This record gives sequence, structure tokens and C-alpha cells, in this order.
Amino acid sequence: MTVTLLSWSLLLAQLMIGTAMLFATWRVLWGPRAQDRVLGLDTLYVNAMLLLVTFGIRAGTDVYFEAALVIALLGFVSSVALAKFLMRGEVIE
Repeated sequence: MTVTLLSWSLLLAQLMIGTAMLFATWRVLWGPRAQDRVLGLDTLYVNAMLLLVTFGIRAGTDVYFEAALVIALLGFVSSVALAKFLMRGEVIE
């Protein structure tokens, strides 16, 4: 019963995260302003990271968790770079 409940809850979580990724993709592609597109991109990388974590729980391997960590680090750096670009117009000073 516990394994079945975990399997179904992981499947439901993956479906909901996939739906959230579709909405974030919609915001990135058709956002009215650049700030909306950056927020959509932030949401997209967080959802991708969470999807990899749920895949890692389901598969029971550490590879997915390491990939989620790499996505988190690169997503944070890209968010900071995009925010700096939108505020100042340049990334490197």
C-alpha cells in the first residue's frame, strides 16, 4: 500500500509540475514585457529542477539529484545576469 501510494503521488506531482512548465513556457514565449519573460524563465527552471527531483525519487538513483543541482546553480546565475541586464543594459562591468 505504501509503495503504491508513493508511486501514484509521484505521478500526480509530475503531471502537475508538467502543467506548470507549460504555463511558464507560455509566459516566456508570449509575455508582454521582458520582466515577465524573465520570471517565466525562473519558474521554468525551478519546475525543471523539481521534475528531476521527482524522477530521482521514482528511479532511486543519485544522477537526477545531481542534474537538479546543476540546473539550480545555472538557473540562479542566469537569473542574476538577466536581472542585471534589464536594470543596467550590460552584464559585465
